[in-house]
Amino acid sequence: MKLSSALFLASIATASAFAPSPVNPRTASSLNVVLNKVTGQSPLDPSVIDKYDKLTFPDGKILAEYVWVDAEGNTRSKTRTLTPDKAEAVENLPKWNFDGSSTGQAPGDDSEVILRPCAIYKDPFRPRADGLANILVMCDTWTPSGEALETNSRAYAVKAFEGHDDEVVWFGMEQEFTLFNLDERTPLGWPQGGMPSRPQGPYYCSVGPENSFGRHVTDALYKACLYAGLEISGTNGEVMPGQQEYQVGPCVGIDAGDQLMMSRYILQRVCEDFQVYCTLHPKPIVEGDWNGAGMHTNVSTKAMREDGGIEVIKTAIYKLGAKHSEHIAMYGTGNELRLTGKFETASMDEFTFGVANRGASVRIGRDTEADGKGYFEDRRPSSNCDPYLVSGKIMDTIMEDVDVPVITPLNKDEA
Repeated sequence: MKLSSALFLASIATASAFAPSPVNPRTASSLNVVLNKVTGQSPLDPSVIDKYDKLTFPDGKILAEYVWVDAEGNTRSKTRTLTPDKAEAVENLPKWNFDGSSTGQAPGDDSEVILRPCAIYKDPFRPRADGLANILVMCDTWTPSGEALETNSRAYAVKAFEGHDDEVVWFGMEQEFTLFNLDERTPLGWPQGGMPSRPQGPYYCSVGPENSFGRHVTDALYKACLYAGLEISGTNGEVMPGQQEYQVGPCVGIDAGDQLMMSRYILQRVCEDFQVYCTLHPKPIVEGDWNGAGMHTNVSTKAMREDGGIEVIKTAIYKLGAKHSEHIAMYGTGNELRLTGKFETASMDEFTFGVANRGASVRIGRDTEADGKGYFEDRRPSSNCDPYLVSGKIMDTIMEDVDVPVITPLNKDEA
């Protein structure tokens, strides 16, 4: 089957990656009686696990964890044994397959989906001391006849980047997420069935047990991503208690989507170890004055980084404004709960931009304005957005040779 834009966008519009129903904490306590979960994982004896972790790997064999994106935008994976030479280049890795009827990606009577390796990273969950490395393999999904699945958003992004290698486009993606207890109702640091005693304010980039919740999870994620070879560039606690952020990039072209998606896989694996639930829903708490979660996306082409690049940036922003509704449709589910014009967001009903303005759809930083070159930040993507779709759509739009209306900045006197 061919990569039909209409069918593809329809499948994305219904995606719900990491997206539980938004929580009203005042009613959560009565639901906990019904929804309380016992996973059977927390009591596992670390000494028992350690016994198996100490086993050495045999010579001439490595483990390869093949990771892909399912129909809902979540990552899935399975493991196979390979010889070390296969890991020397992604072209050496064999294709594999899985049962697409179990992931919503194929019918039961023709369920085989092909995994095509796209990128290799070191496996931080299976380290070894013999000079070899077990690997994580980012894959995309194809039919046996060689056509991209409708849910293969990477194929869409690859097409958007084709012919633009000379632009050397950089993406920096800021992934926000929220950590919950295993009841999936109570964010870390929140009282069960209630709300924090203090409003948001003291939790952003905070320290102290009364302010910071989930630092060990984020630190573990940071180290695991560095070990894997991802371009993770920072972390911080976010505005709502229990909310965290990390940044990936700058990465060039399609590599941004690969690395961001693999970082989400690593995040989920780290949360397994800590036995906490992670959601990428853009507004997991809908009652009260609490920030949502996004994936702000920073963009810079070669021309934007050269002298006079500020005019190239503004032209790109005008093009984004002309296709605002198209971008919103591809920027994640549940975003209407977040993009309200409050809590450091712009309204999704209107496109705006400004210098240093976090209430705008797109922001130009002070340094970029002062230097006359640099990058812009698209603040519209939701935390559960598809990074392949976001980067591909931005590339499609800003590379178009079209005339578009000039947009007046929000902070007119400063832009």
